[in-house]
Order: sequence, then structure tokens, then C-alpha cells
Amino acid sequence: MGANTSSKRPVFDEKEDVNFDHFQILRAIGKGSFGKVCIVQKRDTEKMYAMKYMNKQQCIERDEVRNVFRELEILQEIEYVFLVNLWYSFQDEEDMFMVVDLLLGGDLRYHLQQNVQFTEDAVKLYICEMALALDYLQNQHIIHRDIKPDNILLDEQGHAHLTDFNIATIIKDGERATALAGTKPYMAPEIFHSFVNGGTGYSFEVDWWSLGVTAYELLRGWRPYDIHSNVTVESLIQLFSTVSVQYTSSWTKEVVALLRKLLTVNPEHRVASLSEIQSCPYLTDVNWDAVFEKKMEPGFVPNKGRLHCDPTFELEEMILESKPLHKKKKRLAKNKSRDNSKDSSQSDNEYLQECLEVVRQEFMIFNREKEKNQCKVLPRSKPTVWTGSCLPFRKWLKKMPGELTPSVSRAEAVAEDEGESGNLHMCSSVCSSTSSS
Repeated sequence: MGANTSSKRPVFDEKEDVNFDHFQILRAIGKGSFGKVCIVQKRDTEKMYAMKYMNKQQCIERDEVRNVFRELEILQEIEYVFLVNLWYSFQDEEDMFMVVDLLLGGDLRYHLQQNVQFTEDAVKLYICEMALALDYLQNQHIIHRDIKPDNILLDEQGHAHLTDFNIATIIKDGERATALAGTKPYMAPEIFHSFVNGGTGYSFEVDWWSLGVTAYELLRGWRPYDIHSNVTVESLIQLFSTVSVQYTSSWTKEVVALLRKLLTVNPEHRVASLSEIQSCPYLTDVNWDAVFEKKMEPGFVPNKGRLHCDPTFELEEMILESKPLHKKKKRLAKNKSRDNSKDSSQSDNEYLQECLEVVRQEFMIFNREKEKNQCKVLPRSKPTVWTGSCLPFRKWLKKMPGELTPSVSRAEAVAEDEGESGNLHMCSSVCSSTSSS
């Protein structure tokens, strides 16, 4: 997709914000309903990343702008060894961009679909690495709310990294989340109870339930409960109270005991912290420092000779895409020339143009590389929660409910089961943008 790399690295002005021209586009690797993902190389450093780009107009039309901004706000504030970390965010006239770690080992959903048989030792390491990731997020007051094989990406050595903060939320000072958010087969019972019965909501325990469902699925090839996207919330509440999880006799007693503790319906009795999971017999022999330093050898290592994603993404980008990324520069120049020749009275939808202008003004630019290159560590001010700044935009924003909205809306929609979801499915590292609080 990109042009040949020059023999000499280009030099960019350090004061200049990172932009689209700083990257060479290599190939498409994923797509969603309004976002796509490609592998890119930064021209000056020659480092490889995954870049997600989201069309501004489509985000506006689907009431997703605030969700994208909320995700950016979270990603700019976190960095951890077992997360897919954000490096840059920038924009142009058409798109918003997120540039993140590139993980070439594929997601665990892809490997399940390739009929990989995960051993207990392989899953044990995934549990440990994700437990450290969840502990880090909990210390940052973040509930991920969408732990599942699709959102756990492997690096080339086989270590697990959590991605996709599209429906993550922040809770502080004893707050509780209340929104119906997640992917149904992986959502904890208390999320459904909170939605139907009201009550006190839910907290960090929901992520540990989802980790239990994921571990069970990796070991057995299917999930502990037969749940699909069309099952009603009321039916799910009854299911959790009447159906018992079945464990296979071929598993060790220790792994069954751990899964039982993770898949405990009552969150008050569930293993839901790093210290609690470390005390489980199955994990008492784990060297947690070695896990953190990635010195534990993974039980499954992806084949380095292939790209672990659907190859049709590249063909669709080249053949079917009406606005291909590799032709962006020519297209924007042509659009600018055409816009300059238009009479102001012939302008397109004024409301849309106002919204696009607010998005342009409020978008949060980010450069982690620049921060790391600064000799002294300075506290970075937390980005202001985006609210919009013009009257028509405020009216538009009112349609986007927050965490405490009692009814289900588009912003609170439950993600569908894999294969049916609007989330981005990719072999690399990028979060979808369908967010709710």
C-alpha cells in the first residue's frame, strides 16, 4: 500500500505535531463499522505500529464522537507491559487517528478459530499476565468491561496484551458502574441484575468474571454458559441461578478450583484482585516478577512466518474502499481545491460542518514518544472531559447519555457476540470506538 522507503530517514521538526505524513502505510489488517486498522512505519525512526483511523463524519452521524474522545482520554493516561499502549493521536480533515503498539501474534479469538489447542500451562500464563493487567487498571480506577479472547493480543513471543477500551469506564471514591455494557457471553451476572433490578451497580469484579469465562473457553473450546447475543437479560438472570458450570475431568483439580472462584455468581465471593488470585493453589508456584518481566516461556508461540489475521482486509482496502488511505493526500488536495472554488452559499450541511469544526478544535493530540524524550518527568494535566462548545453541538451531545442513564441507548448498547459485533476485529492492536460509560 505504501511507497518504497527512502534510503535516508526523513528528518521532522521536533516542534511539529506528528501527523499522517510521518507514517508509511504498509497494509490493512482490520476493520469495523466506522474504523479501520493498518500496519504503519514511522518514517524517521522506522518503528512499526498499528494505526486505527476513524472517519469523522461517520462518527458524528452515529453519535460516537464522545465515545472516541473518552477512549482517548483513558489511553493517554495509562501505559503497562501487558496492555496495547497508545503512542500518538492526531487528525486531518477526514479522520481521527490512533497509533498504538503493533502486536503480530494475532488475537486469541483468531487462534481459537484456527483450532489451536491451548494447554493448561499456556492458559496459566495468560491468566497471570491478564491478572497483572487488571491489577494495574484497577489501581487506575478503570473497569475494562470487555475482557474476551478477541481483545487479548499476542506478541511474537506469545505474551498476552489487553486491548480495546471502547467500553471501559472510570470509577472513583466508591462509585459503582450501572450501564449495560460488554459482550453478553462474557458479562458478569451483576451487570444484568443491576440493569433489571437497579440497586448498587457493579465494580471491578466484573472483569475477573470475564477472565474466568475466557480462560474456560481457551481450555475447552467453548464457553461455560451457552449465551448468545439474542438472549434476553431476564433469561440470563434465570440462567445464572439455575445452570451450573460443567468442568471436564481431564483438568487438574487446581485449575478447576481457580475457575470456580473466578466464575462465582456472587461478586462478593469471587476472586477479584491480584492478591486473591495469587493465593490460589494453582498459582502459588508462580514467579510473579518473572511474569512481569516476560521471562516466563509461553506455552504457545504464534508462527512468525505468517500474519495472523484475515487476508481479505487488504483486498477490500485496495479494491472496494471508496476512500483508500494510500490515496488520502491526493484526495484532500483535490477537496481543498474544490472547496475554495465553491460559493459560500453552496456549502454542504451547515450543521455537519459546525460539528466537524468542533471535533477539530476539541480533538486531543498526543505524543508519548515526545514525553519519553523529555529528561525530567513532569505531571501531565488530565485532559478535560469533552463537552462540546457550540450551541448546535450541545444539542447533539445531549443525545449521548453517560454512566447513570437508566435506559439502554446507543451509547450503552451491549456488544454482540463475536462475528456479529460492530467492534473492530483485527490481528493487531487497536481498540474499537463504540464506547459507553
